[in-house]
Amino acid sequence: MTPQQKLNRFFSQYRLLRYKKGETFLRAGDTPAGVYFLKKGYVRLFSISSNGKELTLVIYKPGEFFPIVFTFTAKPSAYYFETLSEVEMIRAPREKFTPFIKENPDVFDEVNLRIIERFQIALRRMEYLTFGNANSRLASILLICARYFGIRKNHKEIKIPIPFTHKDIANLVGLARETVSIELKKFLDKKIVFYKGRRLVIKNREALRREASKL
Repeated sequence: MTPQQKLNRFFSQYRLLRYKKGETFLRAGDTPAGVYFLKKGYVRLFSISSNGKELTLVIYKPGEFFPIVFTFTAKPSAYYFETLSEVEMIRAPREKFTPFIKENPDVFDEVNLRIIERFQIALRRMEYLTFGNANSRLASILLICARYFGIRKNHKEIKIPIPFTHKDIANLVGLARETVSIELKKFLDKKIVFYKGRRLVIKNREALRREASKL
């Protein structure tokens, strides 16, 4: 049995929770009621500055669990958690999950690999947020989303399955929504990306990489 299958089996013991898009189910300062396991949909972890500006730090996809800090330290959440789509989650008691992790070293190793991967993504985002202009920051986050969440449609096109609004993207790259709309239109006009329904599809990844490199 793979580590992911073990996680699925462990969480299947507990009740399924359903949320609509846009629900904030955990706030900074709250002590989580348990460890959440995402079965369907997408959840973002974000912070809010003193002037009310939001910055999305992590997006969780099906098969992942959170909050990581609470899971291993039992400390209250320092961030907000909000659904980006309709979501199905399972919540397990921390006092049950912690022994499960300790008793399954392969699951623990898998969790560590995911934490390392997220750290690498965070470093890349930090580089673009610090040095990039609006154009390169938008291009870089689309590439990261394509790599981490993307569904390959053919040998060129990659669909991002998350129903991002322009505000969602703005919160990822630390830009105003209006700026994201302007820069995204440039990519649409150049036929680098296009919309299929409410989902973005990357048509020319190499062109997007060139845009991202314009620091």
